Amino acid sequence: MKNRKNIAYGTAVLVLALGFGAGASHWVQSGTSFAADLKQPIFIDQQAAADVAEIQPTQQLLADLYDQVAPSVVNIHVKATRSAAESGNDQNPFGFGLPQQDVPVEGEGSGWIFDNDGHIVTNNHVVDGATEITVYFSDGKWADGEVVATDPQADLAVVKVTPPDGVAWQPLTLAQSNSLRVGFSVVALGSPFGLQETMTAGVVSALGRSVPTDSSSTGSSYSLPDVIQTDTAINPGNSGGPLLNLNGEVVGVNFAINTTSGSNSGVGFAIPVSVVEKIVPALIADGGYHYSYLGIAGATINAQVAEENNLDENTLGVYVADVVADGPAGQAGVKAGDTVVGINDQQITHFEDLISYLFNNTKPGDTATLHILRGGSETVVDVTIAARPGQGASQAGQSRGNNEEMQVTISEAIKTATTAVRDAGLMDQVESASAKASTVEGQAVWIVTLTGADQTATVTVDGNTGEVLDLNVQ
Repeated sequence: MKNRKNIAYGTAVLVLALGFGAGASHWVQSGTSFAADLKQPIFIDQQAAADVAEIQPTQQLLADLYDQVAPSVVNIHVKATRSAAESGNDQNPFGFGLPQQDVPVEGEGSGWIFDNDGHIVTNNHVVDGATEITVYFSDGKWADGEVVATDPQADLAVVKVTPPDGVAWQPLTLAQSNSLRVGFSVVALGSPFGLQETMTAGVVSALGRSVPTDSSSTGSSYSLPDVIQTDTAINPGNSGGPLLNLNGEVVGVNFAINTTSGSNSGVGFAIPVSVVEKIVPALIADGGYHYSYLGIAGATINAQVAEENNLDENTLGVYVADVVADGPAGQAGVKAGDTVVGINDQQITHFEDLISYLFNNTKPGDTATLHILRGGSETVVDVTIAARPGQGASQAGQSRGNNEEMQVTISEAIKTATTAVRDAGLMDQVESASAKASTVEGQAVWIVTLTGADQTATVTVDGNTGEVLDLNVQ
């Protein structure tokens, strides 16, 4: 069995880790015969070399870049409640399927100014379970933050603030989604280990990586497409900060490192701008993003997969290991054991190709043509793309729960509940707090649990008005 890799999700206090069921070859291609290659002359495209030379960083360029973008990068300090499993080192960083034993925690991350309406982009895992958010600006001023919406499947979140007087509010520009090449120089800004306004520089090490994100309440797991790999130093606390090109444009959001020590090892990952420009506006406008869904589980065909499944040598494509019976692909006739070699007019050679195409080129309700190898012959299957199960009409993550009519945020609900028990003289000390979205007689509510001094309070807060509907202390 291949060795498992760990990817650490950084905050200054909590180092969140995700185990990958893949070996080193998933991230690093092993060489086989370098000696033969060295015997051949190496020819360099002179125009390509000149193009690269034009974007090489100089001291002056990097210094000017820092002055330009640093005021748009923020430090995010979070007080939160998370389960005991989430606050350790072996938890799912996206918070699914874990016991809800509350543990008060504090952490730090990074973020950046997205627009002129007070919105800041960061990672979901930075603000997950937040009961209090403080956003610090480069001039030392600060403001309270409120989670607008989160997307655990992309590890993105939007926080809104009212900027303090005098803060230079400068939204960053998004780069074109196809503007990167391996070898291009990039810089990261953020607060590694709480050290605010830190810049590190490196290059794009690889493009098109896919990273498993979460296991949803349905038991399904998904992958984030088009992830950027970089050797730019990214450490705990960089999470949510921007990865920028040398024009100062956002090419990604830093969110993970491949490490065994919890700190930078030269393999960092950023959520690509192609994902940001789709999901963040949807979080702001609608509270959630609707992902395309096929309902298959599969793997890129390599020598091992081909041998284990009796496939012809050097067959390229995605081997379908399992099909959700009532999912879009299953209803269209796709079967376990099929090999997907194309979708519409796009050739598919890797699993990453398939999830990238689905994300970038389809939406729920579209019809896609899958080109499939089955029994030695090729066939086509028309599939009607669906939305991922469990998304519903709105996916507002921790901020709005599972009901699109929820107007009160989780932070507001917890504050309301805390004030209610204190004003009633029922609890003097609140040591931890958590809340979950629910319904009572068809009405959207927050069920808030507060603990302290050997007491537990359960407070039901109206999800639309913020009114306390029920209060019980034991």
